[in-house]
Amino acid sequence: MRNFIIILLALFMMSTTAFAGAFKADARTKRIPAGTVFQLDFLQPVSTFSGCEGDSFVATIKNELTSSDSNVIIPAGSVVRGSLSKVNTAKRFSRGAKLYLDFDHVVTPTGRQIPLDMAVCSFENISYDGGLYKNLGYGEAVKKNYERSVEITKNATNYGLSAGDSAPGIQYLTTPICAVGGFLGGVGYWVGDSVADMFRKGQDVYINKGDVINVKLLNPIDIPVY
Repeated sequence: MRNFIIILLALFMMSTTAFAGAFKADARTKRIPAGTVFQLDFLQPVSTFSGCEGDSFVATIKNELTSSDSNVIIPAGSVVRGSLSKVNTAKRFSRGAKLYLDFDHVVTPTGRQIPLDMAVCSFENISYDGGLYKNLGYGEAVKKNYERSVEITKNATNYGLSAGDSAPGIQYLTTPICAVGGFLGGVGYWVGDSVADMFRKGQDVYINKGDVINVKLLNPIDIPVY
């Protein structure tokens, strides 16, 4: 009886080892390194105007990801799911809204859901903590108003200079007049619009359906390949 039990245990251990070896041989993974860039095609609009913290979104991967041996790890069209982790709405004094995206997981070709740690790397403006925004606030608005006022002055001065093309010598009269007029107009624009910017809300952030945004993988992921 004792020998029989020993034989059964030996057979059980051999079958377990063989099964584990077969499983290990079949279940292989391919690593996608940190820094890999994905091109995400958004399937629905996302914005700070209508979105709220916790709202989900869906995008698809446009670029096919392959391994060093040319095997496809993640084909184009694979689904990426995420949510809005934080939404800072636009406020007065031209303080723009900020949108924070959290990418949850990608659905692999085998149907597995693999967690992702990604961040947007291509947008108009990205804050140090990963927020997407259009404009910062009142200081930026005043700076842009100043740049526009300088442009108004230059355009007016150039207009006065161009008068000499049709009537030589007249530019000596028109240039200072246009320069002074442009300066006064530019100052008026700068002061007036800067006052208005105190009461304006900043810009909202919009990602439209069909927009393609580049995101970067922050940590490597291992994708099962069967």
